Amino acid sequence: MHLHPRDAAGRESLDVAVVEDAVRAVRRACPGLPVGVSTGLWMCEGDAGARQAAVEAWGAMTVRPDFASVNVGEPGFEKLTEVLTGWGVGVEAGVWSEEDAARLLAGPYAASCLRVLVEMIGLPPAEALSTADRVLELLARAQARVPILLHGEDESTWPVLDRALALGLETRIGLEDTLTDPQGRRVDGNAALVRIAFSRASAVGRA
Repeated sequence: MHLHPRDAAGRESLDVAVVEDAVRAVRRACPGLPVGVSTGLWMCEGDAGARQAAVEAWGAMTVRPDFASVNVGEPGFEKLTEVLTGWGVGVEAGVWSEEDAARLLAGPYAASCLRVLVEMIGLPPAEALSTADRVLELLARAQARVPILLHGEDESTWPVLDRALALGLETRIGLEDTLTDPQGRRVDGNAALVRIAFSRASAVGRA
């Protein structure tokens, strides 16, 4: 489960208490379920130093997340990855473009990260699918032996999810990505999205 912990005012937060409370709550509700959190730089208003300090404060946690997503294209990716892996927290490397993929492959973390998140962010469906294909081809040529999770957002959510299923890749779904079903109708919650995704996976023998 991938989370964006929020404070009492509803703001996304990397504060140690907020993150630890969120992880504890999920583990109480779903024992044994791996729990991951975002480290998106926007949570610290683009300040990589502030983000680094916030995450380093997680060293005081008695309960840490199992994994964290770190976007390759954001400043501070390498340093943040070193801290997290030093604690045994898996890193999902967020790749949004061919440039991100090339940067990841040029460094030492491609083989050691938990998975590569190929994320099609802010792109219309046709462009999202063509960009995803190019990124996946680049990773394949480099023989990156690491699990790949492919997903999109907004209007590209369902086309990209279907492409991931067709390719036999991991994927994900949730309100972070879309608020609507494949026909554009607003859903009543996260569970509805999961049910739709499960149905589509079943239809291609992936459930």
